[in-house]
Amino acid sequence: MTQNIPIAALMTQSGVAFGTSGARGLVSAMTDRVCFAYTTAFLQHLAVIGQFAPGTAVAIAGDLRPSSPRIMAACAAAVRHMGGEVNHCGFVPSPAVAAHGFANGIPSLMVTGSHIPDDRNGIKFNRIDGEVLKPDEMAIRAQSVDLPDLFDDAGMVKEVAPDETVVDAATPYIARYVDAFGADALSGMTLGVYEHSAVGRDILVALVEALGGTAMSLGRSDRFIPVDTEAVRPEDQALARQWAAELGLDAILSTDGDSDRPLLADENGLWMRGDVLGILSARALGIAAIATPVSCNSAVELSGLFAAVRRTRIGSPFVIEVMNGLIAEGQASVCGYEANGGFLLATPVVLDGRALGALPTRDAVLPILSVLVDAKRRGVTLSVLQAQLPERYTFSERLQAYPAAQSQALIAHLEQGEEVEILKRLTTMFGALAGAADGIDRTDGLRIHFAGGDIIHLRPSGNAPELRCYTECDSAERAAVLNAQALALVRDYSVPA
Repeated sequence: MTQNIPIAALMTQSGVAFGTSGARGLVSAMTDRVCFAYTTAFLQHLAVIGQFAPGTAVAIAGDLRPSSPRIMAACAAAVRHMGGEVNHCGFVPSPAVAAHGFANGIPSLMVTGSHIPDDRNGIKFNRIDGEVLKPDEMAIRAQSVDLPDLFDDAGMVKEVAPDETVVDAATPYIARYVDAFGADALSGMTLGVYEHSAVGRDILVALVEALGGTAMSLGRSDRFIPVDTEAVRPEDQALARQWAAELGLDAILSTDGDSDRPLLADENGLWMRGDVLGILSARALGIAAIATPVSCNSAVELSGLFAAVRRTRIGSPFVIEVMNGLIAEGQASVCGYEANGGFLLATPVVLDGRALGALPTRDAVLPILSVLVDAKRRGVTLSVLQAQLPERYTFSERLQAYPAAQSQALIAHLEQGEEVEILKRLTTMFGALAGAADGIDRTDGLRIHFAGGDIIHLRPSGNAPELRCYTECDSAERAAVLNAQALALVRDYSVPA
């Protein structure tokens, strides 16, 4: 006996949100039934647009969270239910399974909660030609699915099917970068790889060695660690400084949980901001036009390195939409990057005569390798490479356990009324920290410009009960201090009834 259920109703019932970044929720809420239904709705939508039919393969991979294998199995059951074949890619980075799908013209999905704690998880869906975008999201939400009698009263599959044949998505992903950069690209460099629980940790080590460098494995963990590349934990900052001082490393490499967002520390063990890494990577690749979210460092415009820079809302789907627009304009080479360091290559590039194909999804490997290779080519350290950019510094942190409704109420209050009234209210609230507010940007959240050059940007997280705060100043110290002060003020602020 089947049960028909609208996806919109299931979102409300389950509490598992669905958007352009896929499905995200508490592991306890992400039952097999919910994951099966979302995967079925995704494939039904692809069938409508001609990207899926019975017999089509669907690639599935996952990160190293304890819940990922179960959710992968539920997604695989949905693929089989829809008449598809499962390409089980195992535990590889999100960009690796996406690249496998794009190369073979098949849909793909990644079971991951990215950087959030492992009491949560998610499913990220990819079309055959790129990430799911806003129109796809709306179409998937509009689906109704017929759920077969496969689940027990707790919403779990009653009989788990045997594992599918594993498909190797890691080897082509590694070869992509070895072929593009060359076997001696990192020769003479000693690089630490902070492995923690990142799914791409072994791939990073393999890449360093395949490119001629010496890899030192550091901090491997059997327990999932929620490393956030936008808000690096104090303990990870201390570890990097310690390793750099003790081991004499040229750099330290790492990623978040599903290895689509990079972390790169210089020779002193100082983690590079993701938006600075994006600028340096785009320069190293000879990119002409950039799409980047409104929260990213304004040094990209001040540098004068690029023919076009377009600002977007935060999130890779919005970056992709703007990248597509830049391609339509005829820009010769186009990329996008985010404050978390994720880098999207929209057009092919040529590196010393070697071709590197486009990969229009968030990737951690390309920005790390391109900047390391560029530093070696220029004969400078990473700290010197960073110092070549205009002196604008960003910092980001978050208030955790800060409900979305509370975040939204705060933003609605702050931006209520005409702009003159808004600026007066913001000056009253933040004036002791940053002076007079003289401009706002509502592209995504509330970005406040102050007369002295400081920026405070408040934005509710789209996938966790958190309020993000981004600051930008003329010194790194000032950006960090202002961020802490702004978050403390917001935490204690009561929105008038």
